[in-house]
Amino acid sequence: MMNVSDFESEDYNEVSPLADEIELIIDNQYAGERLDASLAKMLPEYSRSRITDCIKKGFVSVNDKVGSPKMKVVGGEKIIFRLPEKVETANFAPENIPLNIVYEDDAILVIDKPANLVVHPAAGNWTGTLLNGLLYYCPDLQQVPRAGIVHRLDKDTTGLMVVAKTIAAQTELVRQLQARTVKRIYRAIANGIVPYDGKIETLIGRNPHNRLKMAVVPFGGKPAVTHITVLERFETHSYIECALETGRTHQIRVHLREARHPLAGDPLYGNPRHACADNVKAAIQNLGRQALHACKLSLIHPVSGEEMSFKSELPDDFKTVLSALRGEYTFSGSLNNIDDDDTFDDDDDNGVEVVYVRE
Repeated sequence: MMNVSDFESEDYNEVSPLADEIELIIDNQYAGERLDASLAKMLPEYSRSRITDCIKKGFVSVNDKVGSPKMKVVGGEKIIFRLPEKVETANFAPENIPLNIVYEDDAILVIDKPANLVVHPAAGNWTGTLLNGLLYYCPDLQQVPRAGIVHRLDKDTTGLMVVAKTIAAQTELVRQLQARTVKRIYRAIANGIVPYDGKIETLIGRNPHNRLKMAVVPFGGKPAVTHITVLERFETHSYIECALETGRTHQIRVHLREARHPLAGDPLYGNPRHACADNVKAAIQNLGRQALHACKLSLIHPVSGEEMSFKSELPDDFKTVLSALRGEYTFSGSLNNIDDDDTFDDDDDNGVEVVYVRE
């Protein structure tokens, strides 16, 4: 073990007068229960966490007064549940962005995302995102929060993503992610010689020194678990497979940086001074991004219950880096005396010691 969205909620915009509403009466059988718990049972297409979030943000009224998640219901209350997520999605314009669709049915889409594609609009990237492309390809996704997106890949990480086409499918996929039954496997090229297979298990939160970055933190972060398998070792790099148990922002990139093996080419967490042959350095510079690819995705279909698995081939620029590494020679020496301290600025380790321990 290497001891070092996830579906992340976002702030909703103020609800416009055009927001859709659900009106209902609390059933008497839920008397004595919390408001969020009773609504979760009456609206199974929404997760309890989403309902709780909506109540906290004032989108749920009880007898014409703003409700609170913990208030007890007695039965017979008139509920108005406004749907801010539909307004949020409607604020974004459909755009004709090519999508590489690996699989599609009435409930889900599986997409092979290219590099240089932001998943969800945010500051600096309000257009040209995967969400904009999804709205163009499938206009009905206007009716689904975040156009059906349930997990994300970084802008320059390539590979497989699943998108829900209905609210019910999205809720079920989010539950699977939270239960860690969705399996996501990545291929990566890391700096240095990773000595053995193992696990990185930490808390990840915002970097206290740089709010644009994530970091391993001693407390206050979210649990993050990454399993590492070494596929090939080279003179200056390692080709590895990373399996996610959790899906925190920048998880693999942060974990490998903290383990002193940052991803090759990573502009945010990498080491641009990592020594390697000129042809390898040129291939990594041509890659122009972190060497990370989501190559396999496994899930349980939200409607049929069928176990499904999808694979994605490595992108050509990633293959070029591997070819350059294989053109040198594969590491064949002893792993006992490897100095895997990939020396670079380490001022933001936040007091967390990273120790390699075999699984």
